[in-house]
Amino acid sequence: MKIIKKYELEERDVDRIVNMAWEDRTPFDAITAQFGLSEAEVIKLMKHEMKLKNWKKWRKRVQGRKTKHAKLRNEEVARFKSSAQKHITKFRISKKKY
Repeated sequence: MKIIKKYELEERDVDRIVNMAWEDRTPFDAITAQFGLSEAEVIKLMKHEMKLKNWKKWRKRVQGRKTKHAKLRNEEVARFKSSAQKHITKFRISKKKY
């Protein structure tokens, strides 16, 4: 696929992009910041990676969703990730602090 070649994405990158796109609270801007793909490119990638029936369900669900589009989000939400998400540095995942 052209997008995978253009951005030199590995299989794990594609998997992560699909997971991020599938999550309701991860905006497309977060995918752009991390991988450089535009919203339109993420949509094309999702269509390529998913069965058509599932892609249509996903597309219907995310279209116009406030949490997927940073411009539509509440102004108080200014972060890309949950505070409960584990922190990753230099390929090492820190232990969750309680």
